Amino acid sequence: MPYINVQITKGATRDQKRTIVKEMTDTLVRTLGKKPEHIHIVLQEIAEEDWGYNGMLTDEWKQQGT
Repeated sequence: MPYINVQITKGATRDQKRTIVKEMTDTLVRTLGKKPEHIHIVLQEIAEEDWGYNGMLTDEWKQQGT
């Protein structure tokens, strides 16, 4: 039973999330021969202030325009 946990910053649309789930499922079916009904995918949206990048909080990093 494959389990995938995808962590992204907040802001993805429902359609984008649907696409992520479908494409990851399709990849595991095609690559590993798994049945779609055995695949579990969890999308976790994390606030940019709770995500660090390049030694900074992501929201602060983005404010720099880098």
